[in-house]
Amino acid sequence: MNIIYFSTPEFGIPSLDLLLKSSHNIIAVVTAPDKERGRGKKVSFTPVKQFALENQITVIQPEKLRDESFIEQLHNLKADLFIVVAFRILPKEIFKLPGKGSFNLHASLLPKYRGAAPIQWALINGETETGLTTFFLREKVDTGNIILQEKVEITKEDNFGTLHDKLSETGAELILKTVDLIESGNVKTCEQEEISATPAPKITKEICEIDWSQSSVKINNLIRALSPHPGAFFIKDDKLFKIYNACPELKSLKPSEIFQTKNELIIGCGSGSLKVLEIQPEGRKRMSAGEFLRGYSL
Repeated sequence: MNIIYFSTPEFGIPSLDLLLKSSHNIIAVVTAPDKERGRGKKVSFTPVKQFALENQITVIQPEKLRDESFIEQLHNLKADLFIVVAFRILPKEIFKLPGKGSFNLHASLLPKYRGAAPIQWALINGETETGLTTFFLREKVDTGNIILQEKVEITKEDNFGTLHDKLSETGAELILKTVDLIESGNVKTCEQEEISATPAPKITKEICEIDWSQSSVKINNLIRALSPHPGAFFIKDDKLFKIYNACPELKSLKPSEIFQTKNELIIGCGSGSLKVLEIQPEGRKRMSAGEFLRGYSL
């Protein structure tokens, strides 16, 4: 089956890699345009483009998805199927092009956590389980009919980085199963239950700021959800500090009250307290609490 694969970040690479090793034919990859980054304005490729070039796959990088020449290019490639993994919202005139349709891989058990940040919100809300969904595209985002789902456990040790990687690898297998089903003509879909839908909006800077009046468990969940990036932070004496790893403690402290020794840094919360394990002072590298306390005091 001839496939065009739409993706940008690292999350999309395991799926693309598995499809390349399968009997299916990736005729092109569509990804975001190159960007200038850093002081030297060095042009960098998206992770998916880098992978595609290393594997001699045609790369298409539209500035605008509704550009007529881009839509014509897709039409002329005559793909049987479009697959979307962590990409922009495709307009109807694009996702209706292939004969066997267009489907998306979403990092949640839809209809839970519709939106841009399903992995982060599952962690923020203290879920012990999440998963992946493949579904046919519809004009309204993340609402299409479900093809397949796979559950994934969230452990207490998981943060955004580890859960992202687990879901990415599991998602690759789910995509291949979905493509095989579509090719065989044995696809059975089901509608999403709107009553169970929950949002997973984009993570903003406001969400990343720690509110010490919340419980230590809630704050720890936020830290896990934002580690290793963008990082949950607090401001002390006009300086920003990011926390990447912590654990709830029972020590009795007032919200934002700080207790420190030569090796321990504990901060009071609305209920309980939080032992900081990894921290990054503004303008410095990430370090253990022990390293931090050898050169800083809060």
